[in-house]
Amino acid sequence: MSLWLIVSVSSVPSEGPLAGTRILDLTRLLPGAYATLLLADLGADVVKIEDPRGGDGMRTLPAGSRPYFDLLNRKKRSVTLDLRSPESRGVLDALLARSDVVVESFRPSTARRLGVDGATLRARHPRLVCASISGFGQTGPDAERAAHDINYQALAGLLLAAESPPTVRMPGPLVADIGGAMQAALAIAAALFARERTGEGAAIDVPLGDAARAWTFFPATADLESACYTLYETRDGEWLALGALEPKFWTGFCERLGRPDLVPLHRVRGDEGARVLAETRAIMKTRTKAEWLTMFAGADVCLTDVVAPPSDSVSAADDPDRAPSLGAHTDEVLAAAGLDAGAIARLRAAGVI
Repeated sequence: MSLWLIVSVSSVPSEGPLAGTRILDLTRLLPGAYATLLLADLGADVVKIEDPRGGDGMRTLPAGSRPYFDLLNRKKRSVTLDLRSPESRGVLDALLARSDVVVESFRPSTARRLGVDGATLRARHPRLVCASISGFGQTGPDAERAAHDINYQALAGLLLAAESPPTVRMPGPLVADIGGAMQAALAIAAALFARERTGEGAAIDVPLGDAARAWTFFPATADLESACYTLYETRDGEWLALGALEPKFWTGFCERLGRPDLVPLHRVRGDEGARVLAETRAIMKTRTKAEWLTMFAGADVCLTDVVAPPSDSVSAADDPDRAPSLGAHTDEVLAAAGLDAGAIARLRAAGVI
């Protein structure tokens, strides 16, 4: 099973439900890369179009010790093509003629200047599904505004803690980028499904600013905190997580704890809730983590260990579907699109590929 696609699909060909679907990925950095990786894990053939002068900036982006470019670009092929060159237009058109989906993440004016906006591409290829991952949409006063995940989260109100006075915090996961990527992958899959019935492609826009705001509609873990839903420190300084939101789980927890008197106080708030939380915290500090886990072994109460993240979640070098080197598949993809060896050599000599 894929690291990134955390669902399994049965009753489909072993190569995946999107086998035979060709996707041109013109994007850079995380959102587009993750969106197309999700589709690649479903069987799509993803061809990543990169600038011949260094490729996707994520190849050299310092982001801790994990090789994020390698992780996000597995199962893809890399083709170099300078989209700013007038000579690239015919090459791109030949690639699009053999594709089902194109994904781009340029500012709207840049996409139009390069001729890769949805309106331009669908005029020539009406069956094409054109997905734009934008910052703030294709129109409006902020359409051309530059931003990254930290900006989207800031504007969505996710970086101010609800305290008095409010405190600012650095964000955790890149929820705008990740959420936007998931929305884009879902929209693309839906557009492909619709095309099977209508024969028509689609133009899709996924603003990352909206993706960040979507997270504000849901409760945060802190909003749910009470004695039945919190982290508990144990006697040895370790931690356990309790998620006993449903009465049956809280009942089982209290009974195994030897405190059936707490059962009626499930999810109480105010002073009474604070008392229950304090008492439960004191109880949990009387044993080590291992002792509690042994005591609750087999108990259906939503109590789990709190573990550290893996130091190296994936060894990209050992992955048979590892990310490609820059331009590794240029010749084979262009040849399959109808360009002969002489044309490819001329494009390379001109710096177009």
